[in-house]
Amino acid sequence: MIFRQLFDPASSTYSYLMASRRGGEALIIDPVLEKVDRYLQLIHELDLKLVKAVDTHLHADHITGLGALRDKTHCTTVMGEQTKADVVSMRLSDNDRLTIEGLSLDVIYTPGHTDDSYSFVLPDRVFTGDTLLIRGTGRTDFQNGDPRAQFESIFGRLLKLPGTTLVYPAHDYKGDTVSTIGEEKAFNPRLQVRSADEYADLMNNLKLANPKMMDVAVPANMKIGMDHHDVDSHGWSLSVRQVFDLMGRPDVALIDLREDSERQRHGVIPSSLHFPYPALAESISAGGVLHELGVSTTKRLVFYCAFGERSAMAVQASHDAGIASACHIEGGIDAWKKANGPVTH
Repeated sequence: MIFRQLFDPASSTYSYLMASRRGGEALIIDPVLEKVDRYLQLIHELDLKLVKAVDTHLHADHITGLGALRDKTHCTTVMGEQTKADVVSMRLSDNDRLTIEGLSLDVIYTPGHTDDSYSFVLPDRVFTGDTLLIRGTGRTDFQNGDPRAQFESIFGRLLKLPGTTLVYPAHDYKGDTVSTIGEEKAFNPRLQVRSADEYADLMNNLKLANPKMMDVAVPANMKIGMDHHDVDSHGWSLSVRQVFDLMGRPDVALIDLREDSERQRHGVIPSSLHFPYPALAESISAGGVLHELGVSTTKRLVFYCAFGERSAMAVQASHDAGIASACHIEGGIDAWKKANGPVTH
């Protein structure tokens, strides 16, 4: 596995880039905006294709790199389903799997630092965000933090991982880079408590100043959705009501860009074809299935995803590839279901 731990000294943030092989798909966890060019340089040097950019939670101490990485690489942005961010391409829930080619991470909902905090687990390591730090834990006094919820996240979930599991947090302020679950059980001073009440009392009396970037970072990190102006101005966006009128027509092909896990949880629009977004480039290139469908036939390609972000990028890429009929469902299957559109499971 290719694995890189990257550091932003201004916010003491760790970001993690990983892939199963050179030349393969990659994902990055907790990217920082100011470091995006460095990430892209490294991705180029390692001959990787960034397909997912993930935030463990809504950060208060730095501006996320999710939006910039999406705009520069057309990767999928990923956060937990509780996030207050306006639009992320994919939203995960507890016990999901975060997958790329050759790698699969277990998804654990670990609220407490914030109400949208998640951790991601590989067989030998866990990325804990701000929930569990090295010899510390993330503060619980803002962004719907809850010390009792954090106690359960740590003691009920994270500390039940094998003791040899490597702990990679989103921050460290002392220069430590990695720990283990066993070390934190034994030596983390905040974990030497006997109950949730004792832990809550400890966390409620830390009396910490707010992060310096909080007033800037939190609003910015809630506004990472794509600007769809170019897609909308060309008439490539369709409302749910417009698509209702197209249902069943032989000259229309609905294309679902979501992953299998999303389709299983949220259902699919009847009669839609499945072309996962990470494999889209091959399908819309000359000789690809969707290219032939959109160019050699009279079919109109109507893309959809979870919230309309991946489908907007797919429309732009399709028109660049010469598929003039491509459009997408504005708001994705989320808008479709809110309008009581038919869904099958």
